[in-house]
Amino acid sequence: MAGTTRTAPDGDGYALAYERAGTGGPVLLLHGWPGDRGDWAAVAHLLAEAGTADVVWPDLRAFGESDKHGGDVAAAGQARSLLALLDELGIERAVVAGYDVGSRVAQTLATEHPDRVAALVLAPPLPGAGRRVLEPGAAAEFWYQHFHRLGLPEHLVDGRPGAVRAYLRHFWDHWSGPGFTVEEERLDRLTESYSPPGAFTASIGWYRSGSGMIARSLAEEPPSSRITVPTTVLWPEHDPLFPRAWSDRLDDWFEKVELRPLDGVGHFSPVEAPERWAEVLAEVVAGVNAGLPG
Repeated sequence: MAGTTRTAPDGDGYALAYERAGTGGPVLLLHGWPGDRGDWAAVAHLLAEAGTADVVWPDLRAFGESDKHGGDVAAAGQARSLLALLDELGIERAVVAGYDVGSRVAQTLATEHPDRVAALVLAPPLPGAGRRVLEPGAAAEFWYQHFHRLGLPEHLVDGRPGAVRAYLRHFWDHWSGPGFTVEEERLDRLTESYSPPGAFTASIGWYRSGSGMIARSLAEEPPSSRITVPTTVLWPEHDPLFPRAWSDRLDDWFEKVELRPLDGVGHFSPVEAPERWAEVLAEVVAGVNAGLPG
């Protein structure tokens, strides 16, 4: 259905790999770590085949087939590349969906460029956890963010396919819901993507930039102005990183937010529940097309 295309380099010199399919209202899908644009393939195909949306799903800076070099891979830099992508495709406004890293980047787009975001559909992380990230149960889950900021990943993981595969498998097994088993083909593809020398280190630049959950949560304060873009939050039932109790402060950050439970699944919700994501995105796109208020 879709084939890989590369953008022209943006103002920071990054070119993004992306796929595009379908017709209708524009939708931009943003992946997480440790994944790539393939996290959204099933959702994108469901939307495209239904004729619901014009769907674009890229690899973020430093991931997948997109450029990897020593530039800004924090949320603001990622947002600049995505704006350049939308400009290149002639898309004025899009429904933007994201989970994990992609959720933070989507929130940055909506904060800094609300005129380009018609609506948000997000899974965690979301703001509001605060110092709860230091509670014993949370601290036990977020150990990897400390590890990623050390110099050890270059020596223990980077450029070593066996180590990369074992490391990725841990997260895909541990973070997913009880009814999900990651396919070996997906692990094969991700291992191939994350294994070239420098690729794994590039992917954890997000955490080294101070963009990880712990750093963000400890520094957060309710903003002086909330995100005005209509927002739908899909909160998984079995995500060990983000308990649903942390959804209690969404109104402090979002002016128009609807919280919907996503039962039965874990952290990798677009992979685990693509039909549900496609259903919600189709509903949001229809509302935007009809000019309905958020």
